[in-house]
Amino acid sequence: MEGPATAGSSLTGLPAAVAQWAQLINRARLQRLDPDKFAVFSRILFVKHPLPPAIVAELLLRPTPDNTVALDPRVPQYLSHLIKQKRVDTASVLRVLFKYSTIHTKIHPQSEDQPSKEGDAGAPPRKKLVRWTSSYSSEAILFWRLAQTVNQGIGIRCGRDVVETSKVLVRWMTLFTEAAAVFSQDAFGSMHSLNAKLEMERSRESFIMFLNAFSANPLVPKTFRIPAAKAIRKRLSQAFEAFLPSIMQVNPAIASQLEMFRTQTLATHDPTEKKNAAVSDMNSYMDNMMGLESFQVPEIPVVNTRAGLYIYISAALVGRPAIDDVALFTYLHNRYRGDIQQAAVQLILASFDVLANAVFRNEGAKAGHLLKSFVVNKVPLVLVSLAQSSPMYTFNPEICITEALGQVDTNVFPTFSGMFDMSSNTGSSFQDSVRQDFCFACQLHGLLSQTAIENLLGDITYQTLPDEGRYVKDILVQSCLQDSDRTQKLIGELDNMNGNVGAAAQAVVEVIGSLCKNRETMALKQLCSQLASKPLSLDILLLFSPAQKILHPLRELIDHWGGYDEEQGEYQPVYEEFGSILLLLMAFVYRYNLSPADLGVRSQDSFVGKLIGGGHTVRLLGDLSPQEQSHLSGWIQGLFAEGGLGDELMASCPPQDFYLLMPVLFSQISVALSAGFLNEETLKSGLEYLVEVFLLPSLVPAILYLSNQLWAEGAEGQRSIMKILQLLIRPNSISNEASAMFQSVLNIVAKPLEHALRSYQRSDPKSQEVEPLLRAIKENLTVSRRTGGADHAELESWTTTHGNHTPGNHGNNTTLPGSLPGPGRQPAQHLDGGISAAVRHTIQSLVNWVQQAPLNGNSMPTAYTHRQTLAALKLLGAKQLLTVLVDELKTLTESGQGSVAYDVVTSLICAPDVTNDTSLASSNPPNDETATDAFSAPPPPIQRRLTLREVLKHEADDWKKMQKAGPMMAETVVRLYRQVEAQMEIPQTPVAGLLGQPDMVGGLGVVGGDALDNAMAAAAAAQGVVGDNVGVGNVNVEGMTIDTSGLGGVDNHDGVDLGSAAGSAIGGPGGDLDGDNIFGGLPTLVGADFDSAGFGGWGDMDLS
Repeated sequence: MEGPATAGSSLTGLPAAVAQWAQLINRARLQRLDPDKFAVFSRILFVKHPLPPAIVAELLLRPTPDNTVALDPRVPQYLSHLIKQKRVDTASVLRVLFKYSTIHTKIHPQSEDQPSKEGDAGAPPRKKLVRWTSSYSSEAILFWRLAQTVNQGIGIRCGRDVVETSKVLVRWMTLFTEAAAVFSQDAFGSMHSLNAKLEMERSRESFIMFLNAFSANPLVPKTFRIPAAKAIRKRLSQAFEAFLPSIMQVNPAIASQLEMFRTQTLATHDPTEKKNAAVSDMNSYMDNMMGLESFQVPEIPVVNTRAGLYIYISAALVGRPAIDDVALFTYLHNRYRGDIQQAAVQLILASFDVLANAVFRNEGAKAGHLLKSFVVNKVPLVLVSLAQSSPMYTFNPEICITEALGQVDTNVFPTFSGMFDMSSNTGSSFQDSVRQDFCFACQLHGLLSQTAIENLLGDITYQTLPDEGRYVKDILVQSCLQDSDRTQKLIGELDNMNGNVGAAAQAVVEVIGSLCKNRETMALKQLCSQLASKPLSLDILLLFSPAQKILHPLRELIDHWGGYDEEQGEYQPVYEEFGSILLLLMAFVYRYNLSPADLGVRSQDSFVGKLIGGGHTVRLLGDLSPQEQSHLSGWIQGLFAEGGLGDELMASCPPQDFYLLMPVLFSQISVALSAGFLNEETLKSGLEYLVEVFLLPSLVPAILYLSNQLWAEGAEGQRSIMKILQLLIRPNSISNEASAMFQSVLNIVAKPLEHALRSYQRSDPKSQEVEPLLRAIKENLTVSRRTGGADHAELESWTTTHGNHTPGNHGNNTTLPGSLPGPGRQPAQHLDGGISAAVRHTIQSLVNWVQQAPLNGNSMPTAYTHRQTLAALKLLGAKQLLTVLVDELKTLTESGQGSVAYDVVTSLICAPDVTNDTSLASSNPPNDETATDAFSAPPPPIQRRLTLREVLKHEADDWKKMQKAGPMMAETVVRLYRQVEAQMEIPQTPVAGLLGQPDMVGGLGVVGGDALDNAMAAAAAAQGVVGDNVGVGNVNVEGMTIDTSGLGGVDNHDGVDLGSAAGSAIGGPGGDLDGDNIFGGLPTLVGADFDSAGFGGWGDMDLS
């Protein structure tokens, strides 16, 4: 087998071999020999005249008498063949390139290679070394080709190659460092010098690419672990330390990777020397003494752009509604520094922008229903709270609304007459009446007069205020407790767009909580069934009430479901009541991908915890208790034997045990069907029981189990599962009452079932069984999940985005194609491609939109979905995503767009992350019976991912090290960190400063929870404040959420009485604030196993 020649190969014939190779190379160059033919000739010549790689590289790459300008274009092609044949190696090529590089002539015009002077007596005459006149472009090409060979595994083949290449790299980095210093001193030199500098920088860019490929090669760290490599490792580390500052501003992304290589691969193998211990300790002490506050950063004026609040609200509504009122008011207060007039204008404008974005992204009426309700029903309540705040602020709601609506695009949100304009081409109509609905909702709450509405809409409208006037929550609750039909009517009104939905939603939540507390299960059954059949109404409930206020009572009732009464006559009603209530809880859990911890589960014995955490996974028969085995046998006999289901079976098996047996039951059914012990007719008659109302909710864990098994079973098992699914999803007969509940079940299981069916369809394309099932659940798919997860088409679009060279993008950051990941790097994503490039493009679009908006602000928002940011967080991690954000921010700042870019990036970091939020799990109801007592072990801490804000704080705390590597990057990170913390800071007097005087706060009703009190207590404890009560002034603050009980609106100056039909007067403090802990941790990480959404994290990311 041929291989590279050694230095001692045919020494006696070395001059002849050199002559033969020189002749071949010269003739090939002069005759423009084809590279493939050159490869053939070189192979033949090497057999007769082998030469060491260094000599071959010298003959090929040195200047010739007839050409001293630049390398012949054919030579790199010849070189590629020689590298593949192992005739030359990477180190020899780099060594020859270094020897004849033009850069030497720029650094040392009077070279030491010149002939010796006359005064040097006794010194032998030395021939002048002829270097290339302009080798920059040739070097750039060869550096790039060498990088490709390293990535392909042929440029670095063994440890010797690593050591020899490292020796030459030290010389090259020193040369480039000296060249950068020389050119920087000649800043006002001639045009010739300027051109030479630019050409040198192009050569250096390719050299940087080679360095990056070299550092990512897996042989490099292995070689440097050898003690014999200590000397070259130290020299290479020192060369990197001197070289990297010169490229930090040019290519910060790769420079940071090389710095990581230096510190984690090179420096970590060097033992700490004792003589440097004292110096190191002193440096560490000085770094600790110089805190972050001592770092003086030049100020950049940051403006509150239209994009900032647009991003925040988009993030809060992208999945489960996360409009925490405490966080929202705090954010508005900090962002606009108490200017509530400006805060109100921007809130209205951002709310319309978010809805307009949904219209033009064609997200549909069902997806836009929550956004529309937020604009019409939620925003007026926020404005009322702002209007009732401290009189030290000047606030005129009518002026704010007029100013904001003047900037809303009338093409998307037309006036009354524009609604009948057939030329509108938005392709949607659900948003047409939003402007009008919003104005009348504001009038309902006393924010606008009738005259102002006519001026805003430009016409006399036929719409009027609701006949029942403005709802008051407390009155509604009393009415509902006296008349259960009133609650059902309110649930039907949750779809309205009239300004009364907030009070209705809070009243429904209060009534459900009261019924749970009093265990009035018969009345609760009707409400739960009605709500479970309306997934969009669940969004509306969470828009106005904290999730735990409805979830915790339901979970506690189900977990502590009482046994049967001694005089119990029928057991089906108990199953029916239990199933209806559980169905609503499962509708919340699976729609928003909630975990048992989110429901307040703290006990391992919790039925809800078992069902949600693993109720769709099968257990082995041997793991069942004798009682469970008895129940399983009873249900199999009851479903498929001639006797049918009887009261004795349900009397002996509580509904909790039945639901936990569903995976095992259907596992046995599937096995029996596959083995021929169960025929299709018997199967059909048995499954018909499960579509009866009293057992129908049990199909949720059953179908989730079958969906999971459809991925894992073999062909025979899959056919059995498909037969079962056909009978369950498309029953032959079902009652009207059961039909409505059956649709609720399909809403829950549609998404994971679709994934499983499509996977089965790909494995068996000829199957005719899949399409009918997919058609049966088609309508349910649109309401099955709202988690903030991206769908397959979005992910594919983002991850295949290519970086470009437009302003704000960084073509010089592009990682080499096929490059291997280095230590600590993500292999699948590059800083200038994939989802990183998509995030960069989004930031640029937001910045450009703000800068290019017309003076009157009447422009469409740029397309944006916070699902992209959430996907980037999962794919890249918070640390790498922050690197992308900061790098793009730095580039935009250098291009003069910093004041806008800082606001955009700050908003992305401050935006709520509903997929990483443990606020539900961190807030327990005070009377939770499952909570641990004083003698039991505390619950395990909630696991969550690092947030962008936490990673940013860590980076900012390390500013001293960052400043040494790159002062500009350190300034960018610290400036961004301070901007983020300023917007997320908890005000010292949040209520008195934002929502009114202390006496007004004292009159606020409490909706539930003491989150703000906890948050303030935690903040006080961090500052050394100890006490039982933490309040504002002399008033103890119990909570902060907009409460519509007694929300009196704002008195307008036209004397219009907008009280409720019940005769409630205008006035009252209003603006009652209560909510969950806004500064809690963030949710449990979703693993690779089956999760609560069915399989592999469906709830987090839709991969359809």
